[in-house]
Amino acid sequence: MPVKPRVWIRVKSPPVDVLAPLEDLAEVVTDADPESLPGSRVVESGGINRTDGAMMDRVGPELQLLAMPGIGLNHIDLKAASERGILVCNNPDGPTESTAEHTVALLLAVAKRVMTGDMQMRGADIPRLDMRGTELRGLTLGILGFGRIGRRVAEICGLGLGMKVLVHDPFIDQSQIEAPGFCFAEDMEAVFTKADVVSLHTPLTDGTRHLVGEPQLRLMKRGSYLINASRGPVIDEMALIRVLQEGHLAGAGLDVFDPEPPEADNPLLRMPNVVVTPHIASYTDAGVRRMWGGTAHQIGQVLRGERPTHLANPEAWPGRVGQG
Repeated sequence: MPVKPRVWIRVKSPPVDVLAPLEDLAEVVTDADPESLPGSRVVESGGINRTDGAMMDRVGPELQLLAMPGIGLNHIDLKAASERGILVCNNPDGPTESTAEHTVALLLAVAKRVMTGDMQMRGADIPRLDMRGTELRGLTLGILGFGRIGRRVAEICGLGLGMKVLVHDPFIDQSQIEAPGFCFAEDMEAVFTKADVVSLHTPLTDGTRHLVGEPQLRLMKRGSYLINASRGPVIDEMALIRVLQEGHLAGAGLDVFDPEPPEADNPLLRMPNVVVTPHIASYTDAGVRRMWGGTAHQIGQVLRGERPTHLANPEAWPGRVGQG
């Protein structure tokens, strides 16, 4: 009887029923030890901090697919994967709703002083004036990056909260901004100067690292808010700390940091006007199921010799698929 190819998954407890269809195609190993990587046909790359050429070579020539349950691929060397004929896929639909909801939750929490009020109710000596929040209806939300998540945040805030929406994305134009009340900004600076809230939804690439630095932050209105549930290095964190300490911004809501986890002495963790969460925006019951469902589907596609739905490096197709 032929030996089944191995699917290596670092996560301890992905939804078992979602992975069940793969059992007929492969040996699925969850809570996998890095020592068991060599010889794997498929590697779930979300559990690996850096997936470079050396790591791919350590897995060996059997490796056909690096599968990412979420969206971000900044930890994967796509060029190295393509050179080796290794496919890379992600799952852009899986985290959308949960991440968008979390982004709005961060905005509401910081603008309404939810955490400050919570601390006061638990005994902290906080003056009532320090708990006065911001009403969002009629304010302008600036969206940087109008992909799935940015678009959904715009819908929730624009249609649900009555905010005006200003969008900048270098890959779209005004014709793709369909909702009434949504406007397109030709340049990024317009978003920073006109918005009362700026929400970041850009992938992390060489071109977007420190996309938001001190010049951009100082363009923002005094008393405005910054929300980031994309990737930490998109912001120059030290610049953000400076403008917050100076009181230029009213506050920030952050689910991501640079590095992660942040150092224990990071000033952002001690600021009462900053709401922080540990990169959990997509980590919900439904979000996890969608991410793993989409991942399992694409793993099955590759094991059957099919092209995965969300192939990130099409130049690698068919690569090693069908060779073993």
